[in-house]
Amino acid sequence: MQLRWDDLQDFLAIARAGQIARAAAAAGVDPTTMARHLRRLEATLGQTLFEQSREGQALTAAGEALLTAAEAMQRAASGIVAIGADPDRLSGVLRVSVSEGFGTWFVAHHLRDFTAAHPDLTVDLVASSGFLSPSKREADVAVLLARPQTGPLVSSKLTDYALGLYASDLYAARHPLPGDAAAVREHPLIGYVPDLLYAPELRYLAEIDEGLVPRIRSSSINAQYRLIAAGAGLGVLPRFIGDADRSLRRVLPERTIRRSFWLVTHQDTRGSQRVRAFREWLTGVVAAQRGWFG
Repeated sequence: MQLRWDDLQDFLAIARAGQIARAAAAAGVDPTTMARHLRRLEATLGQTLFEQSREGQALTAAGEALLTAAEAMQRAASGIVAIGADPDRLSGVLRVSVSEGFGTWFVAHHLRDFTAAHPDLTVDLVASSGFLSPSKREADVAVLLARPQTGPLVSSKLTDYALGLYASDLYAARHPLPGDAAAVREHPLIGYVPDLLYAPELRYLAEIDEGLVPRIRSSSINAQYRLIAAGAGLGVLPRFIGDADRSLRRVLPERTIRRSFWLVTHQDTRGSQRVRAFREWLTGVVAAQRGWFG
């Protein structure tokens, strides 16, 4: 049995992207070529490495075992290439999964400093409504809303942060703002679509007052921010979003909601230079900008 290194590289790309088309697009190759390499690898091993899912390709048990071995081979190959090179000069691809709000309003604002320090490194900042999973090798680093309880993961608290109820000056000019939690019910509320919540930590309104229900709903915190800023109603925002816009004001400022961000990596990749460098950089930036988080 002789394995081809290019087949293993394509296997790694598919495992990390979770979809042949996405992996092929990132690598700049034709999806049919990548699929052919995968079939050749499976034929060589006599194993099925992926199962077809609604989202794309999901690793089988055999695929998980090969992934561990292939990543070890890739790290060893990278070490050989790096001999004689600047040990602090990072290269390759680093995929970071963060919540939409934190990714858009904080990480993207500061990321230029990290990328400028590592010009040979490609960074994928996946800032969306939902997270990629380090345990499934979908991301190298993830910033999650809760500490994972299972899986081969290494996690540490990145920071606590505060949220509050906000209204825009435009809304306040047209409507008297509520003076207590009960009066909030008289106003149109903006919030998440309940059945599209990707984390229970996003259930905010009940912490303002039990039974509050949003009338205008979106799966996107950025869309909610835009709705609030446009005067469509009241809504809960992280303070690193709400306080950054001077046209917004806190409503019931004594009602503060607390949450945490957790920095998570797979235990097999926590020693990677790319992962370690990003963890140290992000931890340092967050510590230096602690005031952003209320």
